Amino acid sequence: MVDSLYLTLNFQTFNIELYFMFFYLSKILDFLIEPICWVFVLLLIGLLAKSPKKKKCFLIASFITLYFFSNSFILDEILRKWEVPAVEYKDLKQYDVAVVLGGMITYDPTIDRLTFDHGSDRFLQALELYKKGHVKKMLIVGGSGSLEYSDMKEALLIQRYLKLIGIPEQDILVENESRNTRENAAFSVPILQKEFPNGNYLLVTSGMHMRRANACFEKVGLHCDLYAVDRNSGPRKFYPDHLFIPNVGVLNLWEGLIHEWVGIVTYKVMGYI
Repeated sequence: MVDSLYLTLNFQTFNIELYFMFFYLSKILDFLIEPICWVFVLLLIGLLAKSPKKKKCFLIASFITLYFFSNSFILDEILRKWEVPAVEYKDLKQYDVAVVLGGMITYDPTIDRLTFDHGSDRFLQALELYKKGHVKKMLIVGGSGSLEYSDMKEALLIQRYLKLIGIPEQDILVENESRNTRENAAFSVPILQKEFPNGNYLLVTSGMHMRRANACFEKVGLHCDLYAVDRNSGPRKFYPDHLFIPNVGVLNLWEGLIHEWVGIVTYKVMGYI
């Protein structure tokens, strides 16, 4: 019995160490896949190169890379192919639960205040569906993705906010332990099976993130209809500033898109999807 307990503790310790290692590696990888990082490296090599020919080539390459990844029209065309299409209200069914994935707030504990980030369209669109009667309940999914503030569970903070604005507590389901998309799916299973076995589920997340999220939910045996929000493509724009003038905000969107591509490859290698 002692040996069994020792093995269990060792296994749990190994899992914790593996998670911390994976967390730190993911942060390093996030930095390395940023286009602005590539621009900086090419620029640095160009400045340090002794050969005038190499210096010129790397400086030109840094300029081309920066212009490509800051061009709004180029990104829009790529997102048009990648993002899951939006669903019109008339095409929606009646759903038992809207499964709303986290990654949409930051929290300042010093003043006890939420800040809704770019991904908060997930929450706002789900709230609208609830108010219009398309969904009966909302399942807010997401724990803490931070090692420093591991006790600040995103789903609980959003649940508190929803209750504050008048949403009945019985209509707010919470999954507050998951730390990534794979766990979002796996940890949602027991909640959904308990509350609405064989129910109709609507998965709500950003259009850019939907492919990986849906693959994770399918992997754990949960079939959901898809409701992509926070979409960046929209109708084509042919204004001169959109076609030619660099936009620093586009660099951030590229970072998110490349993060999804790397995430899908990593999840396939790990067997998560």
